[in-house]
Amino acid sequence: METIIIGICKYIICLLVVVYTLYGFTVFRRSKESQAGIFRFQIFLIFAIHAFSFICIFVGMYMDTLENMIKCVVLYLIQVIVFSIFIIAYKLAYKRLSRLVFNNMLMLITFGLIMQTRLKYSSAIKQLLFVTIGLLGCMIIPFIIRKIKYLKEFGWIYGILGLIFLMLVFVIGKEENGAKNWIIIGGFRMQPSEFVKILFVFFVASCLTKAKDFKSVVKITALAALHVIVLVLEKDLGGALIFFIVYLFMLYIATSDIRYLLLGFLGGSMAAVVAYKLFNHVRIRVTAWKDPWSIINGRGYQICQSLFAIGTGGWFGLGLTKGLPTSIPVVGSDFIFSAISEEMGGIVAICIVLICMSCFIMFINISMRIRMEFYKLIALGFSIMYIFQVFLTIGGVTKFIPSTGVTLPLVSSGGSSILSTLIMFNIIQGLYVLNQDDIDQRKLQEAKDARMMRERAQGQPV
Repeated sequence: METIIIGICKYIICLLVVVYTLYGFTVFRRSKESQAGIFRFQIFLIFAIHAFSFICIFVGMYMDTLENMIKCVVLYLIQVIVFSIFIIAYKLAYKRLSRLVFNNMLMLITFGLIMQTRLKYSSAIKQLLFVTIGLLGCMIIPFIIRKIKYLKEFGWIYGILGLIFLMLVFVIGKEENGAKNWIIIGGFRMQPSEFVKILFVFFVASCLTKAKDFKSVVKITALAALHVIVLVLEKDLGGALIFFIVYLFMLYIATSDIRYLLLGFLGGSMAAVVAYKLFNHVRIRVTAWKDPWSIINGRGYQICQSLFAIGTGGWFGLGLTKGLPTSIPVVGSDFIFSAISEEMGGIVAICIVLICMSCFIMFINISMRIRMEFYKLIALGFSIMYIFQVFLTIGGVTKFIPSTGVTLPLVSSGGSSILSTLIMFNIIQGLYVLNQDDIDQRKLQEAKDARMMRERAQGQPV
């Protein structure tokens, strides 16, 4: 009976996820009234996916004792209540939010909570706590972006504060999984680089908005390079790559000078070769990427287990609770995509990639509509940061590129990652609301100008 229920649910979940994803790419072909209905239907699909997933988890893992059954049901109900509260709260507080960005954010959070519940109950509790804190705390961010007009004045302050924050790990940091990029005080854990990413984008956007001459670019590049060097010394290779790529593209977009882009790629390639020669952990990761099967009992074990999981899942997956995702080291964070592929299937995994792409397209769309250069660069910077992190995560677990140890935004476990990504999404929402206000002001001005022209043509006093 258990196998039949989980088997039916996995096909239903797959169908619901496919429908949600298709609507995400076709919604803007519809009228405004039709779009509103589709966005509401997407919310219904999210709740349905969440419910059927928890049926699988309940039947497959929590029916052994009454206590476990109650724990699972209570956790499900709390998650539904949290989702419902924040859907209503965001709608009431911001009537002009990008509904697709909000829905996609909620969908990715839902997948994260489903997988963390399946993997480890305590991880699901922590994930839910961070999501709740993040959504509550970040509600004010769109208001701040909309109302505070002098955020672009603190460029160098953003950069210096970010660098100081990164360097704290050399004083009070702890090493985990080969990288010294964590601060652990008591039971509180934090990865500074996740929050410095936000400051970094504001630093680059502010400085490049004010000056783009060669001398200024050299100064900005020097401070940006210090961020990357510190991350390399911490052995946070994924973080270093993200900072490097984000800066390179923001510089190119701001200056429209392709020479900076070419020099950046050349310099980055040379730095990668030097890092391979100097750092043993870089050589280990490259070796594990090139031929993990030859060291399957050592450094290649993680990527081999990841590939086994993805291959075993096939198109429709084994069904939630029917796989062996816990055999993959660090499956809850870096390799969460492999667990999804194994138990929910390749179709659902591809849909998650498409949902991430939908977020990226919306971020780019929002940035292209903004007239103020500072805000445009911020939106573009976060767009590149988000999609490149997704690329590094999925590329690493599928052996497309060497593993870099970065998380899948909003899906993987990790309080720092969840909070920083929620901040990023809410900043984008703030920019969207700000741009809607700007459009309204322009329409009012155009209407006023048109009225004045008509009155002049009719010989009436203005």
